[in-house]
Amino acid sequence: MRTIALHKSAGKHNARGYTLAEAIISAGIAGVSIGGIVWGYLLVGQRTDWSTCSAAAHLMVVKGLEQTRAAKWDPLGYPPVNELDQTNFPITIAELDIPAVGIEKVWATNTTLIKDIQPDPPLKMIRVDCTWSLVGRGPFTNTVMTYRAPDQ
Repeated sequence: MRTIALHKSAGKHNARGYTLAEAIISAGIAGVSIGGIVWGYLLVGQRTDWSTCSAAAHLMVVKGLEQTRAAKWDPLGYPPVNELDQTNFPITIAELDIPAVGIEKVWATNTTLIKDIQPDPPLKMIRVDCTWSLVGRGPFTNTVMTYRAPDQ
């Protein structure tokens, strides 16, 4: 008659499971992965803030440039008119127009430079700079430059 043993011999360990080293390594991998995800999320938030401020500064620069383009400059008129003068465009300090909620106020300085390039035919260079900075970063400068001839 044959008997079947229900228990395996004590000398053979066939137990399945994780060792302590495997558990520590997998916890370390999970920690590094979660840390990388959180760091990436924070970095994306910082880049978004910077991009928002840069776009708002660009709009401020374009506004300053449009003001210079709207100035009347007609040296051949009677009487001659020249509103496109450096003194008509002072340095302005204003808050950037940021539509997001939660970003603190960012102040920017708009500077307009108008320079005569040549007298005949008359030509002027117009350069508008907007300087701004985020907390702990910057300063950054957005610049737009163009040339302008008198009104005809």
